[in-house]
Amino acid sequence: MPAPAPTAAPLLEVTNLRVGLDTARGPADALRGIDLALAHGETLGLIGESGCGKSMTAMAIMGLLPAGARVSGSIRLHGQELVGASDAALCRLRGNRIGMVFQEPMTALNPLHTIGDQIAEPLRLHDGLGRTAARAEALRLLERVRLPQAAQRLDAYPHQLSGGQRQRVTIAMALACGPDLLIADEPTTALDVTIQGEILDLIRELVTESNMALLMISHDLGVMARTVANLLVMYGGTVVEAGPTAEVFAHLAHPYTRGLFAARPRMGAARVDGRKPRLATIPGRVPELVDMPAGCPFADRCAWAIDACRAAPPPVAVGPAHTARCIRVGELDAPT
Repeated sequence: MPAPAPTAAPLLEVTNLRVGLDTARGPADALRGIDLALAHGETLGLIGESGCGKSMTAMAIMGLLPAGARVSGSIRLHGQELVGASDAALCRLRGNRIGMVFQEPMTALNPLHTIGDQIAEPLRLHDGLGRTAARAEALRLLERVRLPQAAQRLDAYPHQLSGGQRQRVTIAMALACGPDLLIADEPTTALDVTIQGEILDLIRELVTESNMALLMISHDLGVMARTVANLLVMYGGTVVEAGPTAEVFAHLAHPYTRGLFAARPRMGAARVDGRKPRLATIPGRVPELVDMPAGCPFADRCAWAIDACRAAPPPVAVGPAHTARCIRVGELDAPT
């Protein structure tokens, strides 16, 4: 299912991306025909349950898939094909033209090196800066991401920083070489609500300031509403709904998207018999990759599924730039 078309010339174009993996139960498809496009200054979100393929998509773009992964389709950055590119070519892009903020900063940072050295490394590697110039630029980046006492933190180790401070360091590392594309994979995981808001505001501000493209990965609907203009809802390694974030939120077209919204916690929800209402749940569980049905991947958990859903459903237009991969879109009463 194609993502909303970018308004400018695409920076990143992903076409029919498929990734196969070998599992203990045999070969399985982790990604099944992902399409997306991003231009400079645009923001796109990937949302869905754990295991739906969000991070796998990011790893495919970065060229960091597991050994033995089978990749087909196309990933083009500035027109350069990345599928099948050599490790040397991908290394020239990672940390340079593509920056990534990983989900857990404590595992993304090297515990044996100071944060100053870790931020300086891509500057020395890609930009050819000397030690003194790279250290000065690392300090500027730490101040830019508003790390408290940045000058004193240059020689600190990751374990000496709080979770929010470590996440600011990973953002500084991702931005070190002025990338064209920033991938943020669950950047607010394990942070308290106040710090989450600060990190999201910082990412949005930096993207706007540098005219970068942003690919945001999250399972949090609130993060998407706050951060991205366009949205891809993923399930079972494929995109089931795509469109402008506001339109997707206003008209929940796919049954899976509705399930995600129904399951979100709501502040101030009316009590029943003096007790808080139970959260809605999506019945069943996400099938293993080798057990994914051939047609709609959500069919086994969907209350609206019919026999025709067992065939691969085409994307159906819901609005001018809004599509859902569900043959019953027109029959369902989508709430606002």
